[in-house]
Amino acid sequence: MGFNESVSAERLHIGFFGLRNAGKSSLVNAITNQELSLVSDVLGTTTDPVRKAMELLPLGPVVIIDTPGLDDVGELGEARVKRARQVLNTVDIAVLVSDASKQLTNLEKELIELFKAKKIPYVIAYNKMDLCDCSSKETENEIWVSARSGENINALKEKIAKIQGVATEGRRIVADLIKSGDTVLLVIPIDKAAPKGRLILPQQQTIRDILDAGASVLICRDSELKETLCSMQKKPALVITDSQVFGKVSKTVPEDIPLTSFSILFARYKGNLVGAVRGAARLDSLSDGDKILISEGCTHHRQCGDIGTVKIPQWLSDYTGKKLELEFTSGRDFPEDLSRYALVIHCGGCMLTEREMQYRARQSEDASVPMTNYGMVIAHTHGILRRSLEPFSDALKELK
Repeated sequence: MGFNESVSAERLHIGFFGLRNAGKSSLVNAITNQELSLVSDVLGTTTDPVRKAMELLPLGPVVIIDTPGLDDVGELGEARVKRARQVLNTVDIAVLVSDASKQLTNLEKELIELFKAKKIPYVIAYNKMDLCDCSSKETENEIWVSARSGENINALKEKIAKIQGVATEGRRIVADLIKSGDTVLLVIPIDKAAPKGRLILPQQQTIRDILDAGASVLICRDSELKETLCSMQKKPALVITDSQVFGKVSKTVPEDIPLTSFSILFARYKGNLVGAVRGAARLDSLSDGDKILISEGCTHHRQCGDIGTVKIPQWLSDYTGKKLELEFTSGRDFPEDLSRYALVIHCGGCMLTEREMQYRARQSEDASVPMTNYGMVIAHTHGILRRSLEPFSDALKELK
């Protein structure tokens, strides 16, 4: 992936919700100017959420999500509604599509309250205005449109852009920790798990953020770290390492040089750093038989020496000396009920939106189950958590 491309997790996620045959799919097609969703007069044509990453002016890179009708019936319908509601955990903006000729139903009103409860910016798009004699007055959260005639479609896109309100501007991966002219050293091991011919997403995004700050980037493998440090005319302002070589890197990098990991940086970027530090402390009080959930936000082919399924379980065993029961999930699979777990260990979440990561953190909090991440676990089990958190004063306060 090139630097000029936007990954799904960094795109604005816009979900379209509503009752069956309110015209959600027609409106999605009108907004995107594509036949993105199947359109039919038959109730419940959209059976599963349909996702499409695209460029949408004036919004830029987005992911459009068309969901099944929330009034679907029967056992299968209930499953579709459940999936539609799960989409709420991933969207940045919700569009409620309602029939302009009818009053809002109780179900639609409940959905609006759900938007508010989840603090999701939303727009109510009253569709089919061409088929009714209805007076319309646009408000901050409402607009009357026609997917068939195209009336007010551009105005709806402008309204979504205006109402966006998602706190992404000013959110940086590392740029706020450095200044123009600094040099940042990245330590990236190249092993069997490394993708051939490219860097993984967190590494790409970190490099771009450093360059945007006017700083320089120097990259080496862990095997060349000592030689690289010796060759530098001035000390790096910061060293960022892949978590799985955290212990080795910490022994090589002098104590007066700040050190952290990609995983810890992304915990902060996704808004979960302080909670992850608290979760790491749970490692010290685990007991035999405790269930641990290890979850990855992406799906990939598991290899020998995989970080989540092989290395972390071994480090947990070595550090705690306990016989733990481990369960694994990946992608969008994440248990709704976390109460049976003593701890959740999550990846850095680079393939998940900030909202979805925060939703998972809230799930854990609601179940009184600590949640931490790979980088925290690795740093803690190797005795270097305090050092890795020195650039982050708020998180450092959580350590006793």
